[in-house]
Amino acid sequence: MLKGFFNVPTAVNEPIQDYAPGSRERELLQSALAEARAVEGDIPMYIGGKAVHTDKKGKVTPPHDHQHLLAQYSIGDKTHVQQAIDAALAAKPQWENLAWEQRASIFLKIADLIAGPYRYKLNASTMLGQSKNAYQAEIDSACELIDFLRFNVNYMTEIYQQQPPVSPKGVWNRVEQRPLEGFVFALTPFNFTAIAANLPTSAALMGNVVVWKPADTQVYAANLLMEIFREAGLPDGVINLVYVDGPEAGEVIFNSPDFAGIHFTGSTAVFQNIWKTIGNNIHKYKTYPRIVGETGGKDFILVHGSADAEVSSTAILRGAFEYQGQKCSAASRVYIAKSLWPSIKELMLRDLATFKMGGTEDFGNFINAVIDERSFDKLAKYIDSAKADGSVEIIAGGNYDKSKGYFIEPTVIVADDPKYITMCEELFGPVLTVFVYEDEAFDDILTTIDSTSIYALTGAVIAQDRYAIEKASNALRNAAGNFYINDKCTGAVVGQQPFGGARGSGTNDKAGSMINLLRWVSPRTIKESFDPPKDYRYPFLG
Repeated sequence: MLKGFFNVPTAVNEPIQDYAPGSRERELLQSALAEARAVEGDIPMYIGGKAVHTDKKGKVTPPHDHQHLLAQYSIGDKTHVQQAIDAALAAKPQWENLAWEQRASIFLKIADLIAGPYRYKLNASTMLGQSKNAYQAEIDSACELIDFLRFNVNYMTEIYQQQPPVSPKGVWNRVEQRPLEGFVFALTPFNFTAIAANLPTSAALMGNVVVWKPADTQVYAANLLMEIFREAGLPDGVINLVYVDGPEAGEVIFNSPDFAGIHFTGSTAVFQNIWKTIGNNIHKYKTYPRIVGETGGKDFILVHGSADAEVSSTAILRGAFEYQGQKCSAASRVYIAKSLWPSIKELMLRDLATFKMGGTEDFGNFINAVIDERSFDKLAKYIDSAKADGSVEIIAGGNYDKSKGYFIEPTVIVADDPKYITMCEELFGPVLTVFVYEDEAFDDILTTIDSTSIYALTGAVIAQDRYAIEKASNALRNAAGNFYINDKCTGAVVGQQPFGGARGSGTNDKAGSMINLLRWVSPRTIKESFDPPKDYRYPFLG
């Protein structure tokens, strides 16, 4: 086998295509959308490299056009989960012993396939299956995913290069990074195709084998991702893709002695239940499993009296309503100084009036559908409750319709109480609540923001007063794992703003950083002595 110290290609962020009218990329994406809508797919599971079909089927429909059938997918059961574990463990010895540069090549190839021949097909599958507009799909299933893959390869080499700084004369100290002993379970969400791909691939890159269960509402893009992985040469059994009911899958996964870790993005309640289950079963495992999770958020924007009104309004509208507020980082509670509220309100209402809502195939639509009927019904209930509550005022939106798609108008609620329910509970939709505070109560509102929610994912302060910025940054240091100054609280970029929160928002292992990859290896320290002692006696015994 050839040996060498290899330099991998330097990772740079993938340029974002803008899909402007008349552009080549717009034409190619529209063609991919038309092609995807024209066929009805039959989506299998992938276990040990084999496509597995079952008689039990689930339906994939666009959330914005739920009568149109994009595909059917095979639903598995416990036996398929066990088969996936067995396939992963069978693939493990050869995969973990494959030279790291060979593993790197596979994931770099996946990135290039997505950047090139699969870009528009993957974006189209995200637009149709998850109801994302062209720009939101581009920054997710193209750019962020490509960045994850390329930057993770760079981070992997940096990890392998970390060695003990001192080896005294006659000794060589070194460290090797072993993959975990067993398999990793990747449980992924609907809202980001990039996250759905990164959770299994980041663990696999470090030599682990994976059982991957995506959200049912992300199956359409997940299937295409698996096709790309296979085309790039990912060996059979390294990542196994199953569509099984969550509790049913968990019963098999969390009782397996070979369970070595979970890479999770989803709800806080589910993650806490998983953690409890792992704790109760801890005596069953060969090793202590790694538990890595990014969960919910109740993300805030704080507008100081010195802020620019236009900057504030734009940050609020983009932060709250891009992708219908279905981002873990989306702004859902905003605190605005009373002196600025009239001007910001006017700007917000002006721009909200120009929002177009509809299907993703019409590139003029800024707002699309929420993911499914369950989400729609939950949001409609909160809106109805606000309409009936005399202590709050809905100043924009408040309407909804699910006859064709799950459409919720971008809704702005103004509350008199900073602890009103929609200021505290995660809604995960296009519903924003505003609290207007007295300018002189800035210190008090910092305490309110810090204590209102169990979450601590993202937050932002908008101000020109540098003393106010410093005060907010310090007071809210535990309230957000990703903190923004004079910007919206969404849009973390791999390599620039590693993403993750603490408190009820997860383990803060920072996707898009070396920190995350370190969770998927187990170091072994090696000391080699070239001229070891041959007498037990130390000089002091003389």
